[in-house]
Amino acid sequence: MKLAIPRNMRTQRPHVFVLVVGLTFLSLLVSAGVRATPGVLMMPLQDALGWSRSSISLSAAVGIFLYGLVGPFSAALMQKFGIRRMLIGALLLIGLSTLMSLGMTQPWQFFLTWGVLTGFGTGAVAMVLGATVVNRWFVARRGTIMGLLAASTATGSLLFLPGLAALAHHFGWQAPVMAVAATTLILVPLVALFLPEHPADRGLVPHGAEPDHESLRYTDQNPLRTAITALLAAARKRDFWFLFATFFVCGFTTNGLIGTHFIAICADHGIGEVPAAGYLAMMGMFDLVGTTLSGWLTDRLDARWLLFSYYGLRGLSLIALPFIDFSPESLMIFGIFYGLDWIATVPPTLRLSNMAFGERSAPIVFGWIVFGHQIGAACAASLAGILRQAQGSYQDMLVLAGTAGVVAAFLAASIGKGRALQKTMN
Repeated sequence: MKLAIPRNMRTQRPHVFVLVVGLTFLSLLVSAGVRATPGVLMMPLQDALGWSRSSISLSAAVGIFLYGLVGPFSAALMQKFGIRRMLIGALLLIGLSTLMSLGMTQPWQFFLTWGVLTGFGTGAVAMVLGATVVNRWFVARRGTIMGLLAASTATGSLLFLPGLAALAHHFGWQAPVMAVAATTLILVPLVALFLPEHPADRGLVPHGAEPDHESLRYTDQNPLRTAITALLAAARKRDFWFLFATFFVCGFTTNGLIGTHFIAICADHGIGEVPAAGYLAMMGMFDLVGTTLSGWLTDRLDARWLLFSYYGLRGLSLIALPFIDFSPESLMIFGIFYGLDWIATVPPTLRLSNMAFGERSAPIVFGWIVFGHQIGAACAASLAGILRQAQGSYQDMLVLAGTAGVVAAFLAASIGKGRALQKTMN
């Protein structure tokens, strides 16, 4: 149902909006860092416990898969129970499950904790959280804010890696696990005390809204039914499948391949874990700039052609990667370029989702599109490990992923119905 907001409510307290965006940003940052940690643990677990790279990759792939699958159901649960309660529960699950992994000695225990449990937890603290917050708290500048929040997912997955890799190198694989668990659990009281549920709870309307704006409130519908109904309705539209397919490629080329295997790719060329993680961190820093800029551009330009540019350039860079000399200069150039493009696809994808499916359904439908992202990431994480073990090289995997990026570019350009969509976007 909708809640009519009294006319005397205004967006006159910007610090409240800054607080909401800040807490959401930090939660997404930490969740993405948790999801990327198996990439740091791959080599230490192989050395310390003798586990194969393919078995570790499989657990990472399951976590990535669940990270996506949980998203649309999490968005539906947020509509029923609220963002704050869902976020607190998810952070507790992440923190406690990572602590449980400290005593693991068998691969199935890694599969349970870092695959299944953290997969469910991080799935609730994913891009659907950002989409829900943006749609609830903002009317103006949605693209810019979503760009900032989306950047946190890549920044979190990359920025923490040098520190986590250094901890693993000097103190063993348990050290980064303890650091991740502590960071996650610290966020719980901050969210509980300082995150408002709705603008109306603080006597406000969403940023950029009219004084008589009607805010979407809780729904009494069953969350499972809400998520499935949204999927069935969206699946009847061609644009859903184009968005799903392009986001599949996005996950295939980022989290699944580079995010999970870049350290191992560098190791094959004689580059240590800590320097390799440093290049990933550099990608994370440049992603913060690139994805925020992408959000700003999404508020002003045709989202389809932004996606065409992002996927095309990403694909070409992956095709080139196995043929460079892996010198510090080459890796720095690749890292800067790839970082700027890492999750720049999120703001234009969310904008197209909002246009196609409406304000209430868009976060849930976007959750299903993000599921496509994570299916792609899971496929790449697992397939790259299998091909590396079979061939002794990542070359074919990188060329395959790059080709998929070029194909996704042309799919993105086909989204929408020509002139009608262009008119809406302008």
